[in-house]
Amino acid sequence: MDRIAVEQLIRQYKSDLFDAVLPFWVKYGFDRENGGINTCLDRKGNVFSAEKSVWMQGRGGWLFSHVCNVFGMDSQFREMAESAIEFTKKYCIDPGDGRMYFLVSANGTPIRKRRYVFSEYFYIMANAEYYGLSREKKYLDEARKYYNLVYEIWKNPAKDPFKITPKFLLSAPTMRGLGNDLVLLLVTRTLRVNDPDNQAEYKDIERCLIDSILHYQYNDDLGTLLESVGPNGEYISNLSSGRIVNPGHCLECAWYLLREAEELQDTSLVEAVENIYDGAFRYGWDEKFGGLLYFIDVGAYPPQAYEHDMKLWWVHAEAIIAAIKLYRVTGKEKYWNDFVKLNEYVNKHFRDDEFGEWYGYLRRDGNYTEPVCKGNLFKGPFHVPRMYCEVLSELRKL
Repeated sequence: MDRIAVEQLIRQYKSDLFDAVLPFWVKYGFDRENGGINTCLDRKGNVFSAEKSVWMQGRGGWLFSHVCNVFGMDSQFREMAESAIEFTKKYCIDPGDGRMYFLVSANGTPIRKRRYVFSEYFYIMANAEYYGLSREKKYLDEARKYYNLVYEIWKNPAKDPFKITPKFLLSAPTMRGLGNDLVLLLVTRTLRVNDPDNQAEYKDIERCLIDSILHYQYNDDLGTLLESVGPNGEYISNLSSGRIVNPGHCLECAWYLLREAEELQDTSLVEAVENIYDGAFRYGWDEKFGGLLYFIDVGAYPPQAYEHDMKLWWVHAEAIIAAIKLYRVTGKEKYWNDFVKLNEYVNKHFRDDEFGEWYGYLRRDGNYTEPVCKGNLFKGPFHVPRMYCEVLSELRKL
């Protein structure tokens, strides 16, 4: 690792974040007429659909608050964060049961509601991080209110006030997924950082979630985290859904757990993180074209998802964070080499030097899909700028 190379990377990452990525979302995403953030954007920033992702209001509210908390106050970023949070509070909560919508129109008319609690998760994060910025207690109170709701649902799904038809029939195999524990861990950590008066409570829940992920989702024989397992962590080898590995989720989980290991002073987690990371690359790295595949069937059968061999923006953003964090913590050169390799891949294939931000979706060979998508219901101001924030922090510690 060359110190001059590190300094060059710091300059590159800072320039990318503040000159190309964040300005794209401020210029084209900020809905000054209706409030909130538009994320259905084409390559040049044109809005191609008059609907708003509730996930992305929370993620964007968190991101712009976080940038202010890390790099210093910026009035545009603060305004955007507050607008996303207030838009969500005004339009995206069902007054009947208090649960949140998944999709609303540009002006806030409800369109779709889903059984998942991810809208609530990201809303909690946004309120907690904005409280850290503003110190206005109403935002912490809102975060705590919804955190209590989702945590009760996590412990006992029957307490969900949203009464809906189950996703699967009662005769279907019972399975548990990785995503719920993973995102709740992120939400809980965000509250711990911004609500120090309740740190002990959050730490206990974080440890419970870490244990749940490692106990149930990690398969020692396969050397990887599985997306879905049986209720007791069983490998369901006769179902395609039971054989799926998502390298992006594995790598996202790896750096979450590594951060937890440091903050909770649990060094025993580091080996588990290395195993998760190594498994993600063993299964997911595309030796023919480079980059990480989206879904892998560990039985070497065809995955059901037709997009399984695509290359997605967020997977590579999470991989970059995991690689640089593991290098700093362990000092092992292979992680630095992976970090360099990933940077070369995203700079060649994902970065849009003409219009800013990253392309969202690549074909397996690394060519972007057309028409180009810069944002949609799932891609917005979150994974890419968060990656730049995390990597800048890591590089400065080297």
